[in-house]
Amino acid sequence: MKFYNTMTRSKEPLEPIRPGEVRMYVCGMTVYDYCHLGHARVMVAFDVLARYLRSRGYQLTYVRNITDIDDKIIQRARENGESTEQLTQRYIDAMHEDEGALGVLPPDLEPRATQAIPEMIEMIGKLLDRGHAYVGDNGDVFYAVQSFNGYGKLSGKHLEDLRSGARVSVDDAKRDPLDFVLWKMAKPGEPAWPSPYGDGRPGWHIECSAMSTCCLGNHFDIHGGGMDLQFPHHENEIAQSEGATGEIFANLWLHNGFVRVNEEKMSKSLGNFFTVREVLKEFPPEVVRFFIVSSHYRSPLNYSPETLEEAQAALTRLYTALRGTGHSIQGAATVTEDYEKRFHAAMEDDLNTAEAVSVLFEMARDLNRLKAEDSKDAGSLASRLRGLGGLLGLLQKDPEDYFKGGSNAIGEADEIMAIEAEIAARSKAKSLKDWGEADRIRMSLKARGIVLEDAPGGATTWRRE
Repeated sequence: MKFYNTMTRSKEPLEPIRPGEVRMYVCGMTVYDYCHLGHARVMVAFDVLARYLRSRGYQLTYVRNITDIDDKIIQRARENGESTEQLTQRYIDAMHEDEGALGVLPPDLEPRATQAIPEMIEMIGKLLDRGHAYVGDNGDVFYAVQSFNGYGKLSGKHLEDLRSGARVSVDDAKRDPLDFVLWKMAKPGEPAWPSPYGDGRPGWHIECSAMSTCCLGNHFDIHGGGMDLQFPHHENEIAQSEGATGEIFANLWLHNGFVRVNEEKMSKSLGNFFTVREVLKEFPPEVVRFFIVSSHYRSPLNYSPETLEEAQAALTRLYTALRGTGHSIQGAATVTEDYEKRFHAAMEDDLNTAEAVSVLFEMARDLNRLKAEDSKDAGSLASRLRGLGGLLGLLQKDPEDYFKGGSNAIGEADEIMAIEAEIAARSKAKSLKDWGEADRIRMSLKARGIVLEDAPGGATTWRRE
C-alpha cells in the first residue's frame, strides 16, 4: 500500500512503526460555524482511508481533533451574546449530524483543545527548556523558528524567502517576524486558563502538536488534513513537536485537495460558500459522498449543481444494476476475482478512489448483462459490488429505498407514507375493476414525479423519476 507523502513529494509504502498497527491523526474542525464542503471532503476522504485500512487487517487508531477555542470562536460568541462553550457545543453537535448524514464513521478519539490545556502547557515548557521558545515583552510565549533547523521541510519554503515577505509592526513582541505564538496572554473578558506564564490561552498550532502526541505518541504513522493546512499549520506542528521531543513527528503526510465552486476557489467573500447543510437540502447525502469519492483525494474537486446532478445520475446507475438481485452470494467466484484485484490495486495506489469507482461501474455493466441472461452468477456479482462499494461508504441501502428517496436527505417519512397509501388505493381500485380511478391515481403520482412499476404477479413498486 503506497501513499503520496507531501514531505518527500513521492509515493511511499505504508510501513507501520508497530507491525499491523496504524496510528493516524487528522486536523479537524474549528467549530464556530456549520461545516462547509471543504470540511466534508476532509471528513469523507479520511473516513474512506480509515475504512480501507481496517478492511485490510490493520489495527487503526484514528484521531481527529476539534478546535474549540480561538479568535474566531471568541468573536462569534461575543457577537451572539453567548459563552464560547454554548457556541462550540452547538456547532459540534451540528458537525456530528453532518458527518452522520454523509456516512462518516466517528474517529476513535476526538480530543478537544480546551480539554488538552495541561498537555499544551507541558509541551511549551519543554520548548522553553530546549531553547525553541521565549517569552515576549508582552507576556506571550513565542516559538523561535530560527532555532529549528528543519523549518520549511514540509512546505519546501525557505526562511529567507518567508522573512522577506513578512510584515511586523513596530511594537511587535516577536524577535523574528516568522516566530509564532504558543501561549497568548488573556485580554479582559476572554476565556483564560492559568499557566506559569500567566492566565491566557493556547495558540492554534500548539493544540494539534499536544493532542496528537498525547493520543498517539511522539512518533506516529500518518498525519492528514486539507492542503490549505500544509503551511503554516503543519509546518509549525513539525517544528513544535520535533523541537519538544527530538523525534520524527509523523512518517507520512497526506493532504486532500481544495474544493472549488464553478472553477473558482470557494470563499465567503466571493459569495460561493456552501455549507454541508445547504447542499443536503438539494441532494441526498449518498450522492454528495459519491461526488467526493469519484475524484482522487489529492485532486481539486469542482462543485456545481451540474456536477452533483451528474453524480446523482451515476449513483442511480449503480443502484439500478443492484435492483432485483437480492442478497444471494451463489455463483462462480471467478466472476468477481478480477474486479476485486483491480479495485484493491487502485485503492492501494495512493487511495485512488476515482479508479476504484470506475471498477464498480464495470461490475454494474456486467451485472446488468447477467441479470438479462438470468444467470446464477448475478447474485454473486451483486454481493461483491455491494461489498466493494461499502469500502467507500456507498451502496449499502436497499435499492428500492434509494429509488424512493427524495431530492433531500432520503425522503420524508410522511411523504412516503402518503405515496404508499395512494398505491394501496390504486390496488383496491384495480381489484374492483375501477380502471378509471386506478389510472387517475397513476397519473396523479406521475405528475409529482413518482413512477409506478407493476410486476407480473400484481405487486407494484415505485421510484422517483
